Amino acid sequence: MAESRPRFLVVGKVSRPHGIAGEIKVQLAPEYEGVLDGVGRIYLNDAEHPYRLLACRPHQGGVLLRLERVTTRNAAEALRGARVLIRTSDLPVLPPGEYYAYQLIGLRVVRESGEVLGELSEVLRTGSNDVYVVKTAMGELLLPAIESVIRSIDLATGTMTVVVPEGLE
Repeated sequence: MAESRPRFLVVGKVSRPHGIAGEIKVQLAPEYEGVLDGVGRIYLNDAEHPYRLLACRPHQGGVLLRLERVTTRNAAEALRGARVLIRTSDLPVLPPGEYYAYQLIGLRVVRESGEVLGELSEVLRTGSNDVYVVKTAMGELLLPAIESVIRSIDLATGTMTVVVPEGLE
């Protein structure tokens, strides 16, 4: 299972330059807000050329980044629209029982009895709790990511054990 996990994640996009000293404004995907705190390098559009992250601060619903080698507004303008990537190994470690969405996609979803329901294909972010989209032989099954439904997640075996509430099947 581990071999199929990505080495890099797209966490946001450069929206525009900010000021004249080369800062860039980045819109982060909601699930990655705060993820750049403590990250030492990012990649723009590809995984070949890292940029050392010199500073990161919140600004009007996004973050402002100051990068090594980007010191003018023109250099920052050239990055407009670039995808912002980070290595999965650079992600902050989450507390036990919390997971990044990329870790869950592709998990085999099974009942407590061992019956295979399908594969987790998507994590939907909602206001109260996430919703896991499971592709089954009968179509999609939407499961709320709450303790009474999601009984266990085992990344080593690639398995999520669930109890499907009445009325959801």
